[in-house]
Amino acid sequence: MLTVIIDAVHAMKNILPKNNSHLSRICLWIDDLQKKIYQPQHQSLKQRLRIAIEQLGNKTIETSLAVINDLEQIAQNHPQYHWIIMQILTTFVRENSLYIPQEEVTSNLKEKLSADIQAALTVIARRDVNKDPKNEQLDLSHTDMRGANLNKANLKHTNLYQANLAGANLREANLAGAILSAANLEGANLYLANLEGAILSAANLEGANLEGANLHRASLYLARLNGAIFKDAILDGANLRETKFSE
Repeated sequence: MLTVIIDAVHAMKNILPKNNSHLSRICLWIDDLQKKIYQPQHQSLKQRLRIAIEQLGNKTIETSLAVINDLEQIAQNHPQYHWIIMQILTTFVRENSLYIPQEEVTSNLKEKLSADIQAALTVIARRDVNKDPKNEQLDLSHTDMRGANLNKANLKHTNLYQANLAGANLREANLAGAILSAANLEGANLYLANLEGAILSAANLEGANLEGANLHRASLYLARLNGAIFKDAILDGANLRETKFSE
C-alpha cells in the first residue's frame, strides 16, 4: 500500500507546480514514514546481534541456548548475516571450549559437551552451506569437542587443527578437505564419513570407526591408527607414509 502511495505522489509531482506547499508536506510525511517503517527493522537486527554477542556465554546456559536459537533464525531469514553469525558461533565455541593438549588429559570417550556448546555446533553443522561465501573457512581449531554429536554435519574445508574430537559422533559427516592435523579422533565414529582430501597428518585415530569412510587422497602421514576399523573404507590415493597401525 505504501508503495502505491509513493508512486502516486511521484506522479503528482510531475503534474502539480513545483512550489505546491501541500505536495511538499506530503513528500516530507512520506519520507518520514519510510524511515519509521524500514529503518527500525534493520536497526533491530543489528541490535539483536549486538545483544547476542554480549550475552552469549556470559549468562546462564538457558540464556545462551535462547541466544543461539535467535541467531539461527536470523541467519535463516536474513542471508546477509549468515556468515557473520557462523563466525560468532565458532568464536563462542573456541573461547568457551578450550583445547586441552592430549598429553595433559586422559581421554574420556564418554565426555559430554555442555548444552550450549553442543547447540552452537548443531547450528553450524546444519547451516545452509549455499550461503557460505567462497574461499572462507570455519575455524574450530584448538577446541575441546569430546563426545560432540556431529551426525551428518557439514564441516567441509573446516579448520579443525588440534581439535579434540575423541568419542565424537561424526557418522556420515562431510569433512572433505578439512584440516584435522594433530586432531584427537580417538574412538570417534566416522562411519561413512567423507574425508576426501582431508589433512589428518599426525592425527590420533586410535580405535576410530572408519567403516565405509571416503579417504580418497586424504593425508594420514604420521597418523596413529591403532585399532581403527577400516572395513570398506576408500583409501585410494591416500598418503599412508609413516602411518602407525600398532605400537
